Amino acid sequence: MNGKTRQYRLFLSAALLTAIAGTTSADERNFDKNSLDSQCLSCHTIDKKTPETLKDLWDRKGPDLSSAGIKYKSEWLTEWLQNPTRIRPAGMFYGRHLKQGEKSDEIETESLVKHPSLSSEEASRVTGLLMTLKQNQNLVEAGDYKPGSISITMGEMTFDKFKGCLACHQIEPGYGGLSGPEVYTAAKRLQEDYLISFMRNPQAWNPKTIMPNKSLKERDLQKLAHYLRALSQENFK
Repeated sequence: MNGKTRQYRLFLSAALLTAIAGTTSADERNFDKNSLDSQCLSCHTIDKKTPETLKDLWDRKGPDLSSAGIKYKSEWLTEWLQNPTRIRPAGMFYGRHLKQGEKSDEIETESLVKHPSLSSEEASRVTGLLMTLKQNQNLVEAGDYKPGSISITMGEMTFDKFKGCLACHQIEPGYGGLSGPEVYTAAKRLQEDYLISFMRNPQAWNPKTIMPNKSLKERDLQKLAHYLRALSQENFK
């Protein structure tokens, strides 16, 4: 374990022991939250901060966690923190991590940041804290996702042929675009109501996101969410 990773883990343990237990004063909890922000600010933000410039957006190394409690599924988050895998093949902004290859651009993997692994206890505590972060809650409506189903074939046609999402997202390892996050685990890691809200209007969550607003109709939003759920059952790693 290198020094940076050790410092990160020690910091999280100290902060979360008090934050999750709920035995501290409001001032102490604010101190923990501020400390978390300062320690992890190089990769994440836990306060609602919209990038003011494209450079600010491109310089981000990790996702905004200010809405983690309404975005992620806690069970997935706990497991992922113990065994982190790369969700964005080319990092938060692919333009920062490409190099010229023999036939086309290639990902410069050595430039990508590797997320530290946490112990089971640490992961549970970190998840507990992150699930309390619910900025943008006004953008998510409980029950917005209507449970249903779609075949993988029809879902892929909607995702790829009709909506063109495959240009940026992988639907299985090695198949699809590299500029966005892979989606074959999306339904495992993301809450369905968040998925509907984000696909409906990505710019409401981040005005400078490169995710286009495709003005999807409500039935298409539901179809895409059904497809992501079906895709997650394929258990691609």
